[in-house]
Amino acid sequence: MITLTRRPPVLKGFGISKSTLQNRINSGLMTPPVSIGGRLVAWPSNEVESLIAAQIAGKTPDEIRLLVKVLIEQRTAGEAK
Repeated sequence: MITLTRRPPVLKGFGISKSTLQNRINSGLMTPPVSIGGRLVAWPSNEVESLIAAQIAGKTPDEIRLLVKVLIEQRTAGEAK
């Protein structure tokens, strides 16, 4: 079951600051959040887990960027259903 993870747990999971998270999103090293209403955003838990696992596995930035592209494609394919 996929759940949505809000920003504070994402920051804690990666051990990074808000500005670092935004830099990673801008550079393609993190999927962008989804809007959950108003100004609230969250990330699908499977994406967060996949990206943390890739980081732990020592994937290169280019490999992580590819993973981000795949995760975004999967997200948009799921919306079409």
